[in-house]
Amino acid sequence: MGRYVRGHRRRGIARHRRRHLSALWPEHEGQHRRAACVSVGTTVQSRRPRGDRSGTQRRREEIRGRHAQGLRHGARRTRWTMTASHVPDTLRAPGVSDTVDASRASNAMREPIARPARPMLELRALSKRFGSVQANDAVDLDVPAGRIVALLGENGSGKSTLMKLVFGIERADSGTIVFKDRELDGHRPGDAIAAGIGMIHQHFMLVESMSVVDNVMLGWPAAGRWLRRAQMAAQVREASARYGLDLDPEQWVSELSFGQRQRVEIVKAIMRGADLLILDEPTSNLSAPEVEGLIAIMRKLKGEGRSVIFITHKLGEVMQACDEGIVLRAGKVVDRFDVSTITRAELARLMVDRDVGAAPQRATLEHDTRVLDVQGLTLRDTRGRTLLDDIGFTLRGGEILAIAGVDGNGQTELVETLAGLRKPSRGSMHLDGVDVSRANARARLAAGIAYIPVDRAHTSLVPAMTIEDNLALRDFARRPWRKRLLLDRAAFRHRALDQIAEFRIACPGPQASAGSLSGGNQQKIVLARELGRTPRVLVAMQPTWGLDPGATRFVIDRVLALRDRGAAILYVSAELEEVLMLGDRIGVLSGGKLKGIVPRDAVDLTALGMMMAGADERTPQRADAQDAYA
Repeated sequence: MGRYVRGHRRRGIARHRRRHLSALWPEHEGQHRRAACVSVGTTVQSRRPRGDRSGTQRRREEIRGRHAQGLRHGARRTRWTMTASHVPDTLRAPGVSDTVDASRASNAMREPIARPARPMLELRALSKRFGSVQANDAVDLDVPAGRIVALLGENGSGKSTLMKLVFGIERADSGTIVFKDRELDGHRPGDAIAAGIGMIHQHFMLVESMSVVDNVMLGWPAAGRWLRRAQMAAQVREASARYGLDLDPEQWVSELSFGQRQRVEIVKAIMRGADLLILDEPTSNLSAPEVEGLIAIMRKLKGEGRSVIFITHKLGEVMQACDEGIVLRAGKVVDRFDVSTITRAELARLMVDRDVGAAPQRATLEHDTRVLDVQGLTLRDTRGRTLLDDIGFTLRGGEILAIAGVDGNGQTELVETLAGLRKPSRGSMHLDGVDVSRANARARLAAGIAYIPVDRAHTSLVPAMTIEDNLALRDFARRPWRKRLLLDRAAFRHRALDQIAEFRIACPGPQASAGSLSGGNQQKIVLARELGRTPRVLVAMQPTWGLDPGATRFVIDRVLALRDRGAAILYVSAELEEVLMLGDRIGVLSGGKLKGIVPRDAVDLTALGMMMAGADERTPQRADAQDAYA
């Protein structure tokens, strides 16, 4: 049995070598085969037939040493007779014989020879279909080494699906993927990582019940068979400090804000390293300084000869960071561009095939009626840390109070407390003069508060449920959506069809699963459900996260339409441009404190930016402006 196992192992090793190494079988001058030469990178190794294992090993070491010195194979000069198909192109030249000295071949293979650079990643006619939806249609893409390539397109254009094919999460129906001259066929994510491909997903691949360092170590061989947790934690701290990501390795992921979870994914990708890094909306919840830091990392990777595929809807980042790019529409490549020869407006039109540059229309309203009054709102976690510190504000009908700030400064805690998902340590909350401080989420919903969370994949929707069921989540327990103890499916279907048409949700039908739709269409489901109820107060947390310019404009127009109908809106966003566009009044949330609420026309942008960074405590109001709400 032992002899059989050893023989089986030797045969397996031989098959592995034949599969992964390029064999050049030399012949002695006397036409007698003596040894085999294999090319590994730029090194030539000589391998004798099986015999005395110790003698073979000594001969290998001798040949390696002689090759390192540029010498021939000792006293016996071996000539290798290789056919044209066996000779690498870099060794052949016009007029050179097919017979080459071993020493000359060794020297030639050790010295780099200039040749036209082949792209690091090549996609050819790549196609993928999900049922009746053609996600990718014969896509061609080249990613050269040392380049940052933008992948643009509106929501549902097939960008994420294309990258999932590259990373091995999905399998292509047809087409080829070639990475570093090696075709990837039927590969899985583990194979992609081993080949040198890394990916940061739009929806995070984290285990919430584990700590930051545990998530970093998960599935990473470098962590060791016996996990070196202390060393990994030190590396996480070092990487976090180096790139300004502010992460505690021992903190539970479930306790992190949305933006902090994004930073964990970035740390994972940075620490593992890759020749090709795919970034799927990585900056959606990063502040401007953090975005600058990420772009600096991308440029450093580029300088090291690595490549980056950058998926984003933020065209300013494309113009700042990328070298070139392609635009997808309906799964097809509609344009390729060089960043130095195109404008931001042209990119926006290429993405959505329409003009979205005009500013949204705003009605002028009188804000007299107090709708929501919040005073002294304070929240502490289980460790006694203050997450919200004495928050107070008033919302009037027909008004948008826009809250700016870097994610992780209490935004998530504020909106979840207002929605009834967290119980504050102290403070009061009155809706139309009625105290709802002790009301739970269902009671606040019935009182007229609508809530749009930032995380549509886990909080806003149930991806496995159908579109019509997700649209009915708020109302299934009341008439006319139920008949006694049974749900009225006909009423569900009728309302779902109306809302799909009104909110322009691109889907096969109301019976399609919400998880099968693009991010923009998923967000439209959330908007249809929350805004369709005509709420008295809307609490929205970054509702345009991860959306293309067209879908972003759709969300903004709907929010403004609700405001014009007299609703009071709290709009929380890390995008300063959106805050200034939408807010009637603007405030800053920093360190759990709400600071400097001023009218939009009176904002001092410099002071506002300093407050967002936590470097200034002054009110972000121009000296010559007056507060209309004083």
